[in-house]
This record gives sequence, structure tokens and C-alpha cells, in this order.
Amino acid sequence: MLENDKKIQEMADEDWKNKLTQEQYEVCRNKGTEIPFSGKYYYSKDKGIYKCVCCGNELFKSDTKFDSGTGWPSFYAPLNQGSVEYHTDNSFGMKRVEITCKKCGSHLGHVFDDGPLPTNERYCINSISLRLVKENDDDNKDL
Repeated sequence: MLENDKKIQEMADEDWKNKLTQEQYEVCRNKGTEIPFSGKYYYSKDKGIYKCVCCGNELFKSDTKFDSGTGWPSFYAPLNQGSVEYHTDNSFGMKRVEITCKKCGSHLGHVFDDGPLPTNERYCINSISLRLVKENDDDNKDL
């Protein structure tokens, strides 16, 4: 485990409140959901890597993003299976699969089995939990 990873895992709730905006904290740490069609990346066609807004973990490639019509950015696969964790979510009287960032545990969204080929999965992600590092963007190389 890298030293920075250990620091992230040891962050207290108050540390997250100081690091994140109120909206980011509500979604990422309290498992909230942003309003459909309101997120920064819902309509984005920019190419690059979507990272966790909390810790910088690489989560999704723009090549796997598709328009699901649901109101949240949707991807058919994570960058690699080791970058996310899956949890049973029975909240609100529904049975769903929540996905969180493997590195920091932040809530990202949910995965459903109604996506396109090749996976038939739809990773429905809150924009506010992501940060897009665009291809060929030298300002983002070290983030």
C-alpha cells in the first residue's frame, strides 16, 4: 500500500468535510444522489479518464461512457475491476448493487444489468463523485 493510500484510508469524517464541498460530501460520504440530468458530466463527450473526486483513483475511461437516458453518466465497465467495490443496497425498498471507490470507500452510484454490450452492465454514477482528466491535458498530468 502506498503511503498516500494509507493517509486516505485514515481520514476522519471531519477531514472529508474539510476536503470536499458540501454537495460532494453528501453524495460521496453520505451515499446521497444528485438530481438527474444536473451533473457536470452527464452530457460530456470529452475524452479522458474519470477519477474519484475524493482520492484520484482511476475509475472509468470515457470510451466506455454511453447515453443511458437515466440522468446520470453511465459506463458499461470500470477501468479495471480492482478500482471499485460492490455492495448489496436494500435502501428505499429496492434491491440494488452500490459501487464505491476501492481506494477511499466513497459512494459512486449503482450498477445495473441493463447496459449495452459487451458487458450488459450500466454503471450509473453521480457526476459529483467524479473528476475528468481530459486526454492531452498537461495541467492534469500530476493529479
